[in-house]
Amino acid sequence: MSFGFQPVVATALAGIAGILIVASVLIALLRNKLPEALKIELVQRVKSWWVMAAVFAVAILVGDVVSLVFFALLSFLALKEYLSLIPTRRADRRVIFWAYLAIPLQFIVIGFGWYGVFIIFVPVYVFLLLPFRMVLAGETQNFVRAVGTLQWGLMAMVFAIGHLAYLLVLPDEINPGVGSVGLVLYLVFLTQFNDVSQFVWGKLLGKRKVVPSVSPGKTVAGLVGGVATTVVLAWTLGPWLTPMTWWQSLIAGGIIGVAGFAGDVTISALKRDLGVKDTGSLLPGHGGMLDRVDSLIFTAPLFFHYMWFLYYSPTAQGLL
Repeated sequence: MSFGFQPVVATALAGIAGILIVASVLIALLRNKLPEALKIELVQRVKSWWVMAAVFAVAILVGDVVSLVFFALLSFLALKEYLSLIPTRRADRRVIFWAYLAIPLQFIVIGFGWYGVFIIFVPVYVFLLLPFRMVLAGETQNFVRAVGTLQWGLMAMVFAIGHLAYLLVLPDEINPGVGSVGLVLYLVFLTQFNDVSQFVWGKLLGKRKVVPSVSPGKTVAGLVGGVATTVVLAWTLGPWLTPMTWWQSLIAGGIIGVAGFAGDVTISALKRDLGVKDTGSLLPGHGGMLDRVDSLIFTAPLFFHYMWFLYYSPTAQGLL
């Protein structure tokens, strides 16, 4: 892993700070023209973005252990919010301990760079352990529902987010001058910018809904405009922050744009099913941690395996 203020990474972080400065200034200039409720929400959102950007920057620049602990904490908070919303049986409380234990174990595996173990630890071993542990509790009522909800939570909040952390332990040689930090910065920035751009395009031009019964605010114009914007930005930043060529960056942008939308509406469906607007209140203006990482749940594993295919898979190297 490469840490420290590499010029490219430092410039990218300065660019993010610049975007937040512009957003802060715009809100200040428009404060008398905005409805009070909207003004309060926008101020809260931007303040939370400043905090999240600062914490993220420190986490990826200080050192490998701090970075992995940060992403493990991210997984823990997301899983905790999820389990606080999902109805669980009394008999499953001891089983949930094993679900939480999977988090530090997985990130230890990631820290050592054991790809073969990482790729099967949660999907195979934890997947098999949890239902057996539930069986030992002796409770059969709603067994399938309990197993399914817990395992889906682990796959989404632990295994999927784990791919984001695994990007940090990829060899720096594939991305000279920027290192693995550049890959994480590229993915996180594009994922979050995709969310914002889909929202903006939807507000400006959106009329036709994509999935009105799930997320009424999602429009075709928002989806198309957001993905197109993300693709252009991915093409621009790809050769700068990653080892990808311009055409590989275009594909990455398409993957992140569409996958980000899929993650967003999937968690929206979860919240609508449970009858909640937000998954928590940890981040004022945004909701909970799960509200903020919903898109990353989908973009992180897809982008990781796209990079793996391009630069690590022997099969792919024979095709490219």
